Amino acid sequence: MGKFIRLKKGFDINLAGKAALKLSNTEQPETFVIKPDDFHGIYMPKVLVKEGDSVKAGSPLFHDKKNEKIVFTAPVSGEVVEVKRGEKRKLLEIKILADKTIESLPFTKYSVSELANLNREKIQEQLLTSGVWINLIQRPYGIVANPEETPKSIFVSAFDSHPLAPDYSFIYKGQENYFQAGIDALKKLSGGPVHVNVHSEREISPVFAQVKNAELNKFSGPHPSGCAGVQIHHIDPINKGDVVWTINPAGVIQIGKLFLNGAVDASKIVAVAGSEVSDPQYYKTYTGASVKKFLANNLKNDHVRVISGNVLTGTSIGKEGHMGFFDQMITVIPEGDHHEFLGWITPTTQKVSFQRSWGLFSFLTRSKEAVIDSNMHGEPRAFVQSGVFEQVVPMDILPTHLLKAIIAEDYDDMEALGIYEVIEEDLALCEFVDVSKHNVQSIVREGIDLLANA
Repeated sequence: MGKFIRLKKGFDINLAGKAALKLSNTEQPETFVIKPDDFHGIYMPKVLVKEGDSVKAGSPLFHDKKNEKIVFTAPVSGEVVEVKRGEKRKLLEIKILADKTIESLPFTKYSVSELANLNREKIQEQLLTSGVWINLIQRPYGIVANPEETPKSIFVSAFDSHPLAPDYSFIYKGQENYFQAGIDALKKLSGGPVHVNVHSEREISPVFAQVKNAELNKFSGPHPSGCAGVQIHHIDPINKGDVVWTINPAGVIQIGKLFLNGAVDASKIVAVAGSEVSDPQYYKTYTGASVKKFLANNLKNDHVRVISGNVLTGTSIGKEGHMGFFDQMITVIPEGDHHEFLGWITPTTQKVSFQRSWGLFSFLTRSKEAVIDSNMHGEPRAFVQSGVFEQVVPMDILPTHLLKAIIAEDYDDMEALGIYEVIEEDLALCEFVDVSKHNVQSIVREGIDLLANA
């Protein structure tokens, strides 16, 4: 029997430019990349291809030197046109010029009944050799799951509460069989239940509503209710020594396609949204796609910030960049590099603010869609302990004290204050509401890395 969790803390950022529920017929991008920096815990990737090599979807591109079982494979077939490196020869990305028709390496194909009889070792082996394993993220630390570990549970967040998030009912329509097959496979990997979590106040897609071999839990409340860390905290909290895995629905469906079709299928539907997009809508593509064709003749002006992901946790990639591995949307907002006379003091209803500042009357019009830019509206200053962080984090932790413990590199306090339960996205709202303008997400990652490498 699933649980119902009502969350009151948090904040929904209502932005203009939500993607219309229609699928564009724009032709596919020409290039696709896979970037090691999309995955935490991968410090020494060993490249297995060189420029000019031909690959198919599922062909190994690089693996982690610390754990050679974790292989990163090509999302599409085509030619490796660039192995891009940075300082000290750090691998930044591998770029593939895609074929017109995508082909996959052949993998063992199973019927539904055969999949039900597979043991953990067979499932794990196919996931690792195909590269689909990297969809599994391990808590604590938010790193690629260790195949030597057995998680006490696996969590799938079946809704996204971030600003302008894609509609899961639309992008996963008709994927019931693949999602169920993925859940069946994941059930064999877990030492406990698989949790599929939906939002009680939104339309629940049949893909998730009819799932078997999983606990269907319902959440209500504002963002960050859709973050897996918040859901884990309220259903199966992580203590020191515990291991929990998370995976998004796209990863579950890719697992299902791997076993039922015997192929690596990295296709996905992504949203192109934001106030600066002329026609916000959805596009069918593959993991790591170039955004150039999605934005061509589709921007209201040229001075914009293009983000792979959402405005809270996404990465600025420019108008010719490539999407991140886990991202399912592209957000375009105005660039915020202009000086603002009087700053936050100016009375206005056009800004989005959590605080009820006298100069920001936006709290009176929160139901209205807003246009925001990337301007920080201030500069870093002393850490102000205002209590606002605790108002947007629906977890029984003290985020202000946790962040201070990380800055002080106090390992004992970090553990006591809940570092094992969070990753960057869980505290991203703190960065948005922070009057001190700290890079909260970077601080959280620094703390996680300190403990992971201790």
